Amino acid sequence: MPPEAGSGRRTSRRGRLSRDLVLGTALALADREGLPALSMRRLAAELGVEAMALYRYAPGKDALLDGLVERVFTEVVDALEAAPPGAGDWRDELHGTVRELYRGSLRHPRVVPLFATRMLTVPLARRPRPVLRVQERVLGSLARAGLDADRTQVAYRAVSAWALGHTLMELNAVVDDPGEPEAAIRLGLQRMPVRELPRLRATVPALAEPGGEELLATGLDALLDRFLGGPGREAMR
Repeated sequence: MPPEAGSGRRTSRRGRLSRDLVLGTALALADREGLPALSMRRLAAELGVEAMALYRYAPGKDALLDGLVERVFTEVVDALEAAPPGAGDWRDELHGTVRELYRGSLRHPRVVPLFATRMLTVPLARRPRPVLRVQERVLGSLARAGLDADRTQVAYRAVSAWALGHTLMELNAVVDDPGEPEAAIRLGLQRMPVRELPRLRATVPALAEPGGEELLATGLDALLDRFLGGPGREAMR
């Protein structure tokens, strides 16, 4: 008797399952439809297997979300390692790390909120190894700058907060009605009382435009100058 329709596909897909395939498919699904669409059942359907077959690779939804973070940071690490060696300047190295993290984030914008939510949930030592490797690289650059231990940890916090904050701001929804031709209505300024929120109303048009890598770099240099001294600035004491 011939097998039921689809049973051969299901068996063959399960036979070649791997963690890389599971996480890669999960990332593609999240990229395409957003995090709310991601579930063990939906991912299993994408792979053509039973949901129980996935628990060997991700024992639950939280593990799956951590896997998405791992995949994005793996792309970042791979790109950093594939880049030709620089001139050895620590500041250029740090800029390269932060810029590559920004680029990886923009490739997977729907996953970026997990960088904040999962980092607040998962203890540092339990975070995906690629995440820790990026953090180690940032600390290494700061150490090469000659900062002592106290200033290194403060600078690390500042750099990490700026890199993530800038990216989240880039992805923050500002436009209220994308299909509206009238700029003010498209931005939803009519919803913001001018007497109560004058500065915010004036700033919204600029916030609707991405700051890009140059603003990312400008802010990073401002932080580094604060800790190391720079034109018109005193080194942190």
